[in-house]
Amino acid sequence: MGESKVIDEYDFDLHPELQTELSADERELLQHIPELTELGTERRKFLGQAAASGLGILALQLLAKEQVLASMEAPEGAVFAPVAEENAVAVKLKINGVEKTLNLDSRVSLLDALRERLALTGTKKGCDQGQCGACTVIVNGRRVLSCLTLTATCEGKEVTTVEGLAKGDDLHPIQAAFIKHDGFQCGYCTPGQICSAVALLQEAKNGEASHVSTNLRTSARNLKLSDDEIRERMSGNICRCGAYPGIVAAIQEVHQGRETAQTWRFVGEDEIAALNVEGKTDEIV
Repeated sequence: MGESKVIDEYDFDLHPELQTELSADERELLQHIPELTELGTERRKFLGQAAASGLGILALQLLAKEQVLASMEAPEGAVFAPVAEENAVAVKLKINGVEKTLNLDSRVSLLDALRERLALTGTKKGCDQGQCGACTVIVNGRRVLSCLTLTATCEGKEVTTVEGLAKGDDLHPIQAAFIKHDGFQCGYCTPGQICSAVALLQEAKNGEASHVSTNLRTSARNLKLSDDEIRERMSGNICRCGAYPGIVAAIQEVHQGRETAQTWRFVGEDEIAALNVEGKTDEIV
């Protein structure tokens, strides 16, 4: 089979009239696209090349217009009409201890409301399908996937994001433990991991069971969680860097209320300078 073109070779064989001389419009087009003059006036080649070249030129023109419009700045004092929200609803909720009222589309997810409306970008958008846990926040004390939670369903509720865990310069114990145990690498999943861990500890205090709980007949508060329990309860939060050992160690330390030894430390400038003199800089890990 021959190479597929805008006008196939087969069409010319069935319709000989397509092989006639160029029309007046085609000749005018030939003048505006000088690159086609090398083909002469053979109609078969002209029509195929003209269509391909015309589409390429159109794409370049559209791209140029888009770049010009993007670079234009609004004049000083310009007034813009407000964009009307479809299916708009007013939602009043408390976010990190502060009362907020949002007017938004009833279909807006809590994740998008936090990031796009309130600039709380600590909550991350990962899969946007409820599979990775990067968007985990705490609503009324329970962890939820904000990408699958409609903002409209949070009316009157209290939402805590990773930005609301610390008290000023004092980190939440889970945050401090994550740093101490190196419970992250790239950090993208870390806000969701931390919010999930904070809610997990509250679940243990409430005596809530998990899939690997050994005793479901009695309900006891202040459960003592094993590493397997923590792994199971955190299984909805994926860390693609594989920092799970540090994550489990951080949660276990806060859960037990007993500090464990830190396995790493920052190297000071004096130590780095001394190693440079000795030629041992590569030993710094």
